[in-house]
Amino acid sequence: MLYQEFARIGKCLSSPKRLEILDLLSQSPKSVEKLAKITGMTVANVSQHLQTLHNARLVAFKKEGNFVIYELADSAVSDFMGNLHDLSEKQSVEVQQIKKEFLNENFKMEGLSLPELKNRMENGEVLLLDVRPKEEFEEAHIPGAVSIPIDELEDKLASLPADFDVVAYCRGPYCLMSVEAVELMREKGIHAYRLEKSVQDWDQFAKQESNLG
Repeated sequence: MLYQEFARIGKCLSSPKRLEILDLLSQSPKSVEKLAKITGMTVANVSQHLQTLHNARLVAFKKEGNFVIYELADSAVSDFMGNLHDLSEKQSVEVQQIKKEFLNENFKMEGLSLPELKNRMENGEVLLLDVRPKEEFEEAHIPGAVSIPIDELEDKLASLPADFDVVAYCRGPYCLMSVEAVELMREKGIHAYRLEKSVQDWDQFAKQESNLG
């Protein structure tokens, strides 16, 4: 009986689209319409996936005017998704290859580790740029980061320092918004780097640093 319940949640997570929805909701609550726009699915399909996730108690919802807003049912769901990413990258040759080809070879971008970022921010050596949508930044962000969503970045490039290093981040290693941001900035001669890690990764890093201290 117990394993049947474990399997029920496992079955719910067998859909790539439902995993994508959970990843997006780990950034911030979103309406059905917003999720449909980001994922390229119809509102009806997104609603069906959300209902399945809700039945498994992985997401919750609330009404705001005419909109239904979904969010993760518990922070443990976000932790699980992070562990799933780590396990998949460790165990799956295919995931390793995808990351290598699309995030390393194709873009050839230098990156920073979280300890390097922390040290350079404390020394005032870098500007940290959060290029996710504004609502995701407002929900949670790395302390000290400045919000410039990727669709606004090109118009605001002139306001960025040309003689100062800029580090861009978004939703994690498989998110390409920060890749696009670094490309745009480098075209304008800005010293730009990509942070592969997410806000959730930063929170875990900060907790570890606190425990060590």
